[in-house]
Amino acid sequence: MSEVVPATPVTDVHAHLLMPALHAEVERRAPELVAEAAALELRRNGAASQAVSGPMVGARIPKLTDVAVRLAEMDRQGVGRQWVSASPNHFYPWAPEGLAVWIATEANRLIAQHVAQAPDRLVGLGLVPLQHPERVVEYLDDAVLGRGLAGVEISSFAGDVELSDPRLEPFWARAAELGAVVFLHPFGCSLDERLDRFYLANTVGQPAENAVALSHLIFAGVLDRHPDLKLVAAHGGGYLPTAIGRSDHAWRVRPDARGCAHAPSTYLRKIWFDTVVHDPMALRHLLANAGASQVLLGSDFPFDMGLDDPVGFVRAAGLPIEVERRILSANADALVKAPVNA
Repeated sequence: MSEVVPATPVTDVHAHLLMPALHAEVERRAPELVAEAAALELRRNGAASQAVSGPMVGARIPKLTDVAVRLAEMDRQGVGRQWVSASPNHFYPWAPEGLAVWIATEANRLIAQHVAQAPDRLVGLGLVPLQHPERVVEYLDDAVLGRGLAGVEISSFAGDVELSDPRLEPFWARAAELGAVVFLHPFGCSLDERLDRFYLANTVGQPAENAVALSHLIFAGVLDRHPDLKLVAAHGGGYLPTAIGRSDHAWRVRPDARGCAHAPSTYLRKIWFDTVVHDPMALRHLLANAGASQVLLGSDFPFDMGLDDPVGFVRAAGLPIEVERRILSANADALVKAPVNA
């Protein structure tokens, strides 16, 4: 196990922010829609999981909202920089266009305001109204050009919009042109009530959604058309890196799975993945399939399904010192050279 401290600050690319005032305003503007969404989440997650999740999040609100508390926790974890993205419950994929674009505008403003309180340590990722693909370029520009954020966070799907949807082509092109990070973090799972117990909505649903969304991008040829895209997948890309051999086999034998130019496994080396995989063996497998240049430290701060000691988790994997250094800092710094709000 390496004891070497990296020369540059450790960077955590997966950390969240709550915006209570935004949520309260959405409730005021669309109470019926909020109630419908809450009922759907209850069906998807189940009452037992909701009873645990509510107090868990409540106890972590200071870490999710207060910059001073965030910085103290970063110091405790040995993290020098965080990429801060909205908690996925702020995606509001059901929001109609007018409300959705207001949410994106306000979220981008609040995220920029939060990270501006510590611009040498925090990097912001904004939001776009993914369910309205004709508006996503506008709000990508708002986040990156208007607010100085490093990119945006998106879900694995929104309404009828999959990530392979041709209507998103201008978005991918613009993100690549701007050099903006696109952080893929699922919110909700399309398996719905099948995962409504044992916290399967998260433990199975999140990695399943990551795998489905990345497969849409790969098989549709999005990464062929936009090779400069800076796509970062939460949760180590879910199940896809582990089961990529099945995708390669389908690409070889099925003409309907030949939308990409090369075998799907080759695209893992064009995507970046965080380390929220919970198992050193899974981390080593991810490195073997994606390459040492494509893995970034992540914590899912500050939720209970995250890594409370993300640096320790990486160091406990017994990796070569150079690989460890790349994961802890160098790879993230290559994507975002320095906090863009400094």
